[in-house]
Amino acid sequence: MRVSLLQMAVNTAESPESRREAAGSLVRDQNGADLVVLPELWPVGAFAFESFEAEAEPLDGPTGQAMSAAARDAGVWLHGGSIVERTAKGDLCNTSLLFAPDGELAAVYRKIHRFGFDRGEATLMVAGEEIVTAPAAGTVLGLATCYDLRFPEVFRRLLDAGAETIVLPAGWPAARGGHWRTLAIARAIENQAYVLACGTAGTHAGVEQNGRSLIVAPDGEVLAEAGPGQEVLTAELDLKRVAAYREKFPVHKDRRLF
Repeated sequence: MRVSLLQMAVNTAESPESRREAAGSLVRDQNGADLVVLPELWPVGAFAFESFEAEAEPLDGPTGQAMSAAARDAGVWLHGGSIVERTAKGDLCNTSLLFAPDGELAAVYRKIHRFGFDRGEATLMVAGEEIVTAPAAGTVLGLATCYDLRFPEVFRRLLDAGAETIVLPAGWPAARGGHWRTLAIARAIENQAYVLACGTAGTHAGVEQNGRSLIVAPDGEVLAEAGPGQEVLTAELDLKRVAAYREKFPVHKDRRLF
């Protein structure tokens, strides 16, 4: 499986429409990939809290429509990163969208762990409640977002739900870039799964972004890693490697639950 992580530079001075056009162009350039991944909240900016309310949209809003068309035009599975979703109840959620190569919406994941403690995302958005996996591109994808990375129990539940490849879009601050790399590798090792961690570049509302997207194999080998700027990170994944490594080193057979 060929995967491409689109580490976009998000400039919050640009309009969301211009970013949708840029993202769509990048996706279409990946014709020949099997799976393409965008970062967290790229239409708005992960730290542009003051814009969340105004830029919130439904699942079939302008971003969903644009990414559906891009997936269909490129003929790829597209994890469209995440949007600020306004639900039917009027709540805001940090919501990831997965599109099939025909443009159909295949899965939706609402971020469970909201960052910010007593401000920002943590107070503006409602937490998701569902673990989400989806068969795609010959593997089973497990969906998580950014701050979820710090909570290994989410990934254990994804493992138990059959995940073989975990997709993690993020808007991770450069100030904690070391945590990002360490935790992404740890989640791959402990769950014996591929981890596709796609971050943003640039600056969101004064917060410098880490970038440094990475693709990690089930044994913890870093197959590809980006720098801090805008970049397309591509790698070929041997999907048989997950089952082979789990059989070779069957650590999960020794799990004990208390």
